[in-house]
Amino acid sequence: MELILDFLGNTGFALADYRHLIMIAVGCTFIYLGIAKHYEPLLLVPIGFGILMGNIPVFKGLGLGIYEKGSVLHYLYFGVRQGIYPPLIFLGIGAMTDFSTMLARPKLMLLGAAAQVGIFTTFLAALALGFPANEAGSIGIIGGADGPTAIFLSAKLAPDLVGPIAIAAYSYMALVPVIQPPIMYLLTTKEERLIRMSEPRAVSKREKIIFPIVGFLLCCFLAPAALPLLGMLFFGNLLKECLVADRLAQTARTGLIDIVTILLGVTVGASTQADVFLTAKSVGIFCLGAASFMVATAGGILFAKLMNLVSKDKINPLLGAAGVSAVPDSARVVQLVGNREDPGNYLLMHAMAPNISGVIGSAIAAGVLWSFLL
Repeated sequence: MELILDFLGNTGFALADYRHLIMIAVGCTFIYLGIAKHYEPLLLVPIGFGILMGNIPVFKGLGLGIYEKGSVLHYLYFGVRQGIYPPLIFLGIGAMTDFSTMLARPKLMLLGAAAQVGIFTTFLAALALGFPANEAGSIGIIGGADGPTAIFLSAKLAPDLVGPIAIAAYSYMALVPVIQPPIMYLLTTKEERLIRMSEPRAVSKREKIIFPIVGFLLCCFLAPAALPLLGMLFFGNLLKECLVADRLAQTARTGLIDIVTILLGVTVGASTQADVFLTAKSVGIFCLGAASFMVATAGGILFAKLMNLVSKDKINPLLGAAGVSAVPDSARVVQLVGNREDPGNYLLMHAMAPNISGVIGSAIAAGVLWSFLL
């Protein structure tokens, strides 16, 4: 009987408290949103299940928890803690991304740069609220809506906050179709939403091959600390465009990025153990992250309206919302909102330009913050 009672006392049912149940509910919500609503399923399903794995109450000392040295999850989490997984994700993104829309109309890159105002605004807000500078920088990067970049920077500056920051970043990425449209409608008029973009020029193959080399050199000379992210992004794109390394490009944009996404999602989810994750600081991170994302969206839209004041070739201000780094979801939202106003208005191709430049911009912002705050 004593053995039976010991066994029952060590089960998850006996060890669980309300915090575990809250986090399990959060994990189930993520899985539901990914499967039923199709909100970033490749991210939310692994993260959601990882949250379930991380919140099964276990007896300490068995080497099961993600924060216990020697556990399998602890070893897998090494790629997050050391910033290994995010550059590999960027390699895959580069190998599947066509930069021609950005090259055809370079001024749209400014919208991606303008959207990064959310990062630095939230950084200052976090400092004002009493967060240490390193944590404030990690929180601010959530505004870029770029999960890998947020994980990479927080792993370098504030490793203890990787879980909350990653969950916040991916949550807002997944909720782009919910968060952005109200801001887009609020800041634009119907006439502005009806603006049709002129056809972009054709981009030569030579330009596509030269750009990742030149872009890498310019960006990394400007922000050397962004080298791990941007180096892999531009290298992946060069593999895609040069055509002589198609096998490598195919691997990077399929098998490799899929494997890393699984490992990243599950381990980030598992890092949200209730006793570590459910704190007042985590709540503050989520609130600041939401504000950061909304400011970034508004910044891109307002800058597009400003550009229209001095430009004859008018830009549909909706494109500014694609300046955040949620590729390609924010570009799809721009297409969706524009299409509601005018079914014949196709903005997706144009929106990819600020969307891609937003990825580059957020990585540069992360490099700048890392170099100043480390």
